[in-house]
Amino acid sequence: MRKLVSYFLLATIVLYSQNIVAQDQNILEKVANAHGFENWSKVKEIKFTFNVDSDGTHSERTWVWLTKTNDVTATIDGETLDYNRASMDSTAYKVNGRFINDKFWLLAPFQLVWDRNNITHKHTVKSTAPIAKKPMQKLTIVYGNEGGYTPGDAYDFYFEDDYVIKEWVFRRANQPEPSMITTFEDYENINGLKIAKSHKKADADFNLNFTGLSVN
Repeated sequence: MRKLVSYFLLATIVLYSQNIVAQDQNILEKVANAHGFENWSKVKEIKFTFNVDSDGTHSERTWVWLTKTNDVTATIDGETLDYNRASMDSTAYKVNGRFINDKFWLLAPFQLVWDRNNITHKHTVKSTAPIAKKPMQKLTIVYGNEGGYTPGDAYDFYFEDDYVIKEWVFRRANQPEPSMITTFEDYENINGLKIAKSHKKADADFNLNFTGLSVN
C-alpha cells in the first residue's frame, strides 16, 4: 500500500512538473498568437518603410520581403538592392543586418517563436512596466552567445492579460542596465497581423515608426 501511495505521489509530481514546463513554454505562443501569428502561414509578401524620427532628424529604409522564397528588395538612401537571404555576398550580408533589425522591430512577437531554439526565457507574472509604471506581466528572453548579428542580447517584454505587448526593454549583451526602452503603440490589424506601428521613448524626442505597411 505504501508503495502504491509513493508511486501515485511521484506520478503526480512528474505530471505537475511537466504541466508547469508546458505552460512556461506556451507563453511564447500566447504572446505571438495575440499578435496574429496563427495567420502567418498565409502571408506571402510584406512591404514596409522603417522610419526613425529623433531630435529633428529623419531616416528611413524601405523593404519588400517575399516570405516564401526569402527574396528581399531593400531601398536605402535612394539605392535599391535585390537579394536572397539564402545566398548573400558581403554587400547583401551587410544590408541584411539592417533588415534583421527592422524586421525584428516590426514582428518582434513572432520572433519569440521563430527564435525559440536560440533563446532562454523567463515569465514573471507580476512586474511593473518601466514607462507606464503599471502592473504588467514580463517576459524576458536572452539570445545565445553564438550566431546571428547580435548574440547574447536580452529583451524584456511587458504586457497585460491580453498578451499584447505594451512596452519593451532592450539590454545589449544581457547587461543589467537598459540600452533602450520604448512603447509598443498605434496597433493596426493588417490581414490578420496585429502590428505596432509606433515605438516611443518616455523622455526623448524619438519615434520609431512604420509607414507604407502592406501584408499580402
